[in-house]
Amino acid sequence: MKKVLVVDDSALVRKILGDEISKFSDFTVVGSAVDPYDAREKIFQLCPDILTLDLEMPRMDGLSFLAKLMKYHPLPVVVVSSQAPEGSKAAMTALELGAVEIIPKPGSQFTVPDVGQKLIYALRAAACVSIEKLKRSQLIALKNRELLNISPQVLKTTYKLIAIGASTGGPKAIEAVLSRMPVDAPGIVIVQHMPATFTGSFAKHLDKVSLMEVREAKDRDDVTPGVALVAPGDRHMVVSRNGAQYQVRIKKGPHVHFQRPSVDVLFQSVAINSGQNAVGVLLTGMGSDGAKGMLEMHKSGAHTIVQDEDSCIVFGMPKEAINLGGVSEILPLERMTESILKTVQASMN
Repeated sequence: MKKVLVVDDSALVRKILGDEISKFSDFTVVGSAVDPYDAREKIFQLCPDILTLDLEMPRMDGLSFLAKLMKYHPLPVVVVSSQAPEGSKAAMTALELGAVEIIPKPGSQFTVPDVGQKLIYALRAAACVSIEKLKRSQLIALKNRELLNISPQVLKTTYKLIAIGASTGGPKAIEAVLSRMPVDAPGIVIVQHMPATFTGSFAKHLDKVSLMEVREAKDRDDVTPGVALVAPGDRHMVVSRNGAQYQVRIKKGPHVHFQRPSVDVLFQSVAINSGQNAVGVLLTGMGSDGAKGMLEMHKSGAHTIVQDEDSCIVFGMPKEAINLGGVSEILPLERMTESILKTVQASMN
C-alpha cells in the first residue's frame, strides 16, 4: 500500500482528494499539509511515497517547493491544478521540474467523480516511478536542451511521417526527442495523455525547446516537414490522406483505454494511410494504449521503436507493444532521435 500526502491550502480540496483516495485499497492518505512549509515537516514525519501538490499556496508557491523537493528529497508528485490559463503554464513548468502527472481540480468543468478517476490513474502511475528514474530524466532534459545550439542537418522528407505516443513521463521524453530534431525533420504527430486545458501550453513549451515548429493540432491541419502537431486534449487525432499529402482530423469519439486522445487511434490511422512511409515511436507511459496500434503499423511496413525500460519513467505501454511483437527496435531515450533520422534517411536512398 502506497502512502500519500495531500498538499493543498483548501480544506475542501484536501477533504475531496482524501475521500477519493480512500476508496481504493492500494493507497492510504497518511496526512495533509496546508502549505509547503507544513509539507516539508510532514514529509520527514510521515515518509510518504507520493505527494499531491497544489500550485497556488500561501508562504511559498507550489513550483518553488517542487524545485526544492526534487533537488533535496525527490518524490513522485501529482500536480492538482486549477483550470485557469495561467495555471496550465505553471503545470508545464511543474512537468519540467519533475512532476509525474497533472490533473484538474474539481470545478465547473470537472466533477468530483471525474477528478477522482483521473486522480487514481495518476497515483497508480506515480506508484510505478522510481526516484532514480526521476533524477535521470532531469539530466537527460538538460543535456538535450544544450543540443539546440548545434547546426541542424538537412533532410528530404516530404512523404515521411513520424507518429509519437506517450503517457506518464511523456512530456520530458517527447521534449528529449524533439529537441534533437533538425528544423526540416519529417512531419510529426503526437499524442500525449494530458487534460484539454494543458495541451496548448505543452505545445508552446515544446516549440520553445525545438528547432521545429510545434503547435496544438487543428482539424484539417496538413502534416508537413518541420512541423510537429500535438493532439488537443479530450479529442482524438487521426491521420488521413489529402491527395499526396497527409492531414490530421480532430474528432470526439469514445475513450479508448480510458483515454482521449488515444495513441492507438492515432497509430491505427497512420498504419492505414502511411504504411511503410511512417516511423512509430512509443514512449514511457502506464497501461497499454498504443500497443495494438503499433502492431498495426509494424504489419503495414512502418519502422517501430519503443523506449527501453531503464530510461522509461513507467514501462507499461512500451512493454505491452513488445509483448505483442510489433516492435522493430528497443532503445534508450538518448538514442531515439538518431534512430528515427537514420531510418528516414535510409528509406530515402
